[in-house]
Amino acid sequence: MKRLLLLASAFAAALVFVPGGQAGPIIDRAVAALHSDPLYVDPAAVLAPSAADQNRLRQEIDSAGAGPVYIAILPNSAELEAGGSPDGVLQAIHDGLGLKGTYAAVIGTHFRAGSDGVLPQGVAGRLAAEALAAHPGAGVTATLVDFVDRVAAERSGGAGGGGGATNGAGGVLVALLIAAVVAFLVFQSVRKWRRSQAELAEVKAAAQDDLVSLADDVQKLEHPVESNQQAKQEYTQALEAYEKATGSYDRATQPRQLEAVATALEEGRWHMTAAQALLDGHTPPERRPPCFFDPRHGPSTRDVEWAPPGGTARKVPACEADALAVESGAQPASRAVMTGGRNVPYWSAPPYFGPWASGYFMQFGGTGFLSGLFVGELLGGAFGGFGYGSWGGAGTTGGFGNWSDSGSQGGSDFGGGMSFGGGDFGSGGGDF
Repeated sequence: MKRLLLLASAFAAALVFVPGGQAGPIIDRAVAALHSDPLYVDPAAVLAPSAADQNRLRQEIDSAGAGPVYIAILPNSAELEAGGSPDGVLQAIHDGLGLKGTYAAVIGTHFRAGSDGVLPQGVAGRLAAEALAAHPGAGVTATLVDFVDRVAAERSGGAGGGGGATNGAGGVLVALLIAAVVAFLVFQSVRKWRRSQAELAEVKAAAQDDLVSLADDVQKLEHPVESNQQAKQEYTQALEAYEKATGSYDRATQPRQLEAVATALEEGRWHMTAAQALLDGHTPPERRPPCFFDPRHGPSTRDVEWAPPGGTARKVPACEADALAVESGAQPASRAVMTGGRNVPYWSAPPYFGPWASGYFMQFGGTGFLSGLFVGELLGGAFGGFGYGSWGGAGTTGGFGNWSDSGSQGGSDFGGGMSFGGGDFGSGGGDF
């Protein structure tokens, strides 16, 4: 029964566990192993028990009724991967594994224990101290077996096992809880996927509008350029850029991949503008960033001071028509995108529009006026820009914070005088 529960727990964790490199190689190996085995012994651990003793520990975890228990026996060097603290090692193991249960770790000669959602605050540390005190000189295996038994007794109300009916009912309850956790994680995974697909659809709709706009404008030049070889060359390059944009659009499965679409569209619109200038008997204008207000307007002609309502003024590139509008005190109509069922200016859209928008300006530096613009500096907080430079999906993960409501860990050392303390987790432990 307990093996089945452990495998169910491992399955639930597999939905959210991302292996590799979160703490250090020693701790990472322990976390990876504990997903399928309640005991992990590093070969370099100074107090590594024999293979027979390891089997004994596994059997005790499996049969004692202690609930999910995870034990790691590691070399002292594991502390270097967790800020030089054995408490940090136990915390890193818990963070990496991400499962409810009772955790115990022997790091060098240090014994640390904590419980997440299984025992009340501080109890795991107290049980670790009691197990150490009960087996002076008996070694790691005897202490850990006793610790597992004490956890089981504590869970059954201190009755030392609680009887088969109680354990059976508890097992069913745990199984139901695990099933609920798995169902919740699946629900969250599906919900996240649906949200990502909705976001992709919104950005793709904006990119598709831009593709259609360029196609319509380029098509108008198809016949006129036949009379001007230079214009035809520019026209051909505009078509090639459009095809590149279309290919990127078709391959995009994430919003960030639509940056390539906008970059190709900017190139195509520039060549189209150059072709039109040659047909009009003019020299193609200097290649500049697109008009900020609507990149579909084509290359800008100059920079103007502009501020949105309630925002801070900043120089932005503008086409001639929008530049004149700004200088006359008007607000040019900005490119609008549909998000959440409403139209908003593209520069105040949610973060997932960022790569597509930046694609128009990246080859012009992208870190000039945009770097301040999209973090809301230009907008003065009135609209909330979409954080230019931070839309790669990089997130942060915090520590588990509090175990058993406020966090409690205890433990001490094998081989010294009695000591108490436990960093973030309370007290407990003793020495061999």
